[in-house]
Amino acid sequence: MRLQDKTIFITGATSGIGLASLKKCIEQGAFVVFTARHATSVQEIQQRYPKQTLGLVHDSANISAQKTLIQTLQEQNINLDAVFLNAGNVSHAHLEEWDEQNFDLLINTNLKGPFFFIQAALPILNQGCSVILCGSTSIHIALEQSSVYAASKIALRSLVKTLSRELLSKNIRFNLLSPGPTFTPALDKIATTDVEKAQLKQQIKALVPIGRFAEASEIANALIYLASDESRFVVGTELLVDGGVANL
Repeated sequence: MRLQDKTIFITGATSGIGLASLKKCIEQGAFVVFTARHATSVQEIQQRYPKQTLGLVHDSANISAQKTLIQTLQEQNINLDAVFLNAGNVSHAHLEEWDEQNFDLLINTNLKGPFFFIQAALPILNQGCSVILCGSTSIHIALEQSSVYAASKIALRSLVKTLSRELLSKNIRFNLLSPGPTFTPALDKIATTDVEKAQLKQQIKALVPIGRFAEASEIANALIYLASDESRFVVGTELLVDGGVANL
C-alpha cells in the first residue's frame, strides 16, 4: 500500500489516464478527491467507489471556480498529500485553423487552470505534498499541428522548476509527468475529421520506437511513484513515459 492514508487530488479523473490513476491510487490505499466536467460521469465513479472517493463537478478551464472548489474542500477539512493536475485539452490543428477562442480554451485548461488551482490550493497542501503536472512528450518533438498544445505543455515544464524553487520552504515539490502517445478516448479529439484523425494517429504511432501506444495504466504506474514517499528526493524534474519518443 504505497499511498496508505494519503489523500490524492486528481482532475479529469473519469476517463483515460485520470481514471486509470484514480483506480491505481485506490488500489494503493489512498482516498481520492477527483473532478470532471460532467456530473453523470462524476456520479458514476462516486457510486463505484463510495468509501474511497469524493467526486466534484468542476471545469478546470473555469478560473473563477478554483477558489470555490478549494473552499468546498476546506469546509470538509480535506488536506492534500498529492495532486495530479491531469485534465487537459488535446486539440491539434494547423496554424491557419486556430482562432482566439479555441486558443484561449486550450491555454485556460492546460496552463492557466493548473496555475491558479495551485495558487488557490496552497492552504490545503500538506507538508511534503507532491504536485504532479501532466506534460507531454510533444514538448520534445516537432509534431505537425501540435503548436498550441505543445506550447501549453512546455510552459508546465517551466512551472515545475520555478514553483519547486519558490515553495522549497513549504516542502512542496513539483514534477512533470509526460506521457507519450497513449490509448485513451482523448485520441478522438486530436482532429476534426475522421480522415485527419486516422492520419494523425498513424503519424504519432510511427514516432514511438517501441511501436505502440501506451496503455493508460502504464502512465498511472508512474503517477503512483511520483505521488508516493518513494519519490520524495525527486523535485523540479520531468518523468518521461513515452516509449522512447524523446530520447531514441
